[in-house]
Amino acid sequence: MSNFLSRLFHLRRDAWEMVASTLIALGVLMLMQPLSLSLFSYSFLVTLVGTVMFIIVSHFPE
Repeated sequence: MSNFLSRLFHLRRDAWEMVASTLIALGVLMLMQPLSLSLFSYSFLVTLVGTVMFIIVSHFPE
């Protein structure tokens, strides 16, 4: 866990890509769930933030 946090603070690509991919997956799950309209409403925003974050993070150093 501390190794993951140190990679986040040092702006390493692999840790931030995992965070961005998790946001994208969370947004898709929010889109497909039938229980909460508020989760459905924010699903596009979460997916968009994860996608833009992934594009930016792909330029970070290994």
